[in-house]
Amino acid sequence: MSLKYSFLLSFALMLNACTTENSLEVEVYETSAAGHQLKKLSSFTADEKVATIVLSPEETFQTITGFGGSFTEASAYLLNQISRENRAKILEAYFGESGAKYSLTRTHMNSCDFSLSNYSYAPVEGDMTLENFSIEEDRDDIIPMIKEAMTVSKDGFKILSSPWTAPPWMKDNKDWRGGKLLPEYYDSWALFFSKYLDAYKAEGIDIWGFTVENEPLGNDNNWESMHFTPEEMTGFVQNHLGPKLEADGHDVKILGYDQNRGAELQEWVETMYKDEASAKYFDGTAVHWYASTYDWFPGALKMAHKAAPDKHLIQSEACVDAQVPEWQNDDWYWSKEATDWGWDWAPEDQKYLHPKYVPVYRYARDIIGCLNNWVDGWIDWNMVLDRQGGPNWFKNWCVAPVIVDPDADEVYFTPIYYTLAHFSKYIRPGAQRIGFTHSDQDLMVTAAKNPDGSVAVVILNQGQMAKSFKLSLGGDSKEITISAQAIQTIIIPTKTK
Repeated sequence: MSLKYSFLLSFALMLNACTTENSLEVEVYETSAAGHQLKKLSSFTADEKVATIVLSPEETFQTITGFGGSFTEASAYLLNQISRENRAKILEAYFGESGAKYSLTRTHMNSCDFSLSNYSYAPVEGDMTLENFSIEEDRDDIIPMIKEAMTVSKDGFKILSSPWTAPPWMKDNKDWRGGKLLPEYYDSWALFFSKYLDAYKAEGIDIWGFTVENEPLGNDNNWESMHFTPEEMTGFVQNHLGPKLEADGHDVKILGYDQNRGAELQEWVETMYKDEASAKYFDGTAVHWYASTYDWFPGALKMAHKAAPDKHLIQSEACVDAQVPEWQNDDWYWSKEATDWGWDWAPEDQKYLHPKYVPVYRYARDIIGCLNNWVDGWIDWNMVLDRQGGPNWFKNWCVAPVIVDPDADEVYFTPIYYTLAHFSKYIRPGAQRIGFTHSDQDLMVTAAKNPDGSVAVVILNQGQMAKSFKLSLGGDSKEITISAQAIQTIIIPTKTK
């Protein structure tokens, strides 16, 4: 072999290696503690130490239902208090093509703590046939917010509705808080759900699903609540709610449980799905994240999926709770200063589950952890709150991704908003989670293939140093760098498949 030919061959091989190494077409969007907010990146700094992320699209898991937040009276009321321009800006940010494109949402039936007061659609005691049923309370705030979001959303979104309590006159303690639904009102309470569907349908709003009861383990002295045991809820759904909705011709999902992941989840799932009759009307299970600020309980989620592999597993509520929001202070959302309810109130043997935490990481870790353990939908709590973390009739202050100051007509998009958008904007309904392997366990990763064939990869780097990795799909790859303290979504367009 001549020296000239040998040189040309070596050069060709080197050129081919370089081409292969960067042959994967990608779009990269990053949010970081350094100030990126869904910023599109096109160049990356080379690193001597490069990790690997290898995608396996042939390995598929759950189909994604969607991501989003909740239409509460508090959020809707605040949108009525600010200028038309800022109202439109917020709804576009959540539902528009330029925004987070929320696809799965939640709202409350009757009042909740994030209402301005206690109210019920069935206020008249003894009205067992609900002749006086009315959603009038929602006409000045929640319904207009939903309708405007519908006009902004190109692809539309699903709505999951949840009651915090039946009207007090249907309960054994005659109170908004705690107590149980009296058996003689089971049929009336089932009728309530049916009338709610009809009333919202008349407003042009379709309800996709219900949870039977928000947090059925309940509380007795805080905000609206009502207690069910697993057996009581299953019996109510099996013998009253399911048959009533079926008889009235409603095509709507019913999700059971709707409280924290962890030990209780197993008991509920085992009861709901114990046999064909008990499982018939349940379309899935809803869970919340408040059992821990860092543990997404993968074992419990896998167990819930295994018990009902053909049914939904949806995270229906999450927020930075028991916390007054930080205003115009992005650094706080990237720092380990937030505390939850358990910081003060958890039993001593559970305090370790409630340390101080970084709000951005709490969200990103939880969503990635949930997706990688069969959860198909993830819903945040309030979309909008004020600088106090309300309004909330019980003064149960919390944080929302968007904070407003109605008096000054100012809006603050916190880093939590951008964190949620990394999932909702790029992993679309109908996507399938796909398999992957990665060599750097300090990076959290999830991936999904969208209905249009594009692949979305979400990566979280909680470290203080930037990290480089080679992303591979098929025979193509691309070397990418993620900043320190950052979340990244990488889109691989359809044409590269």
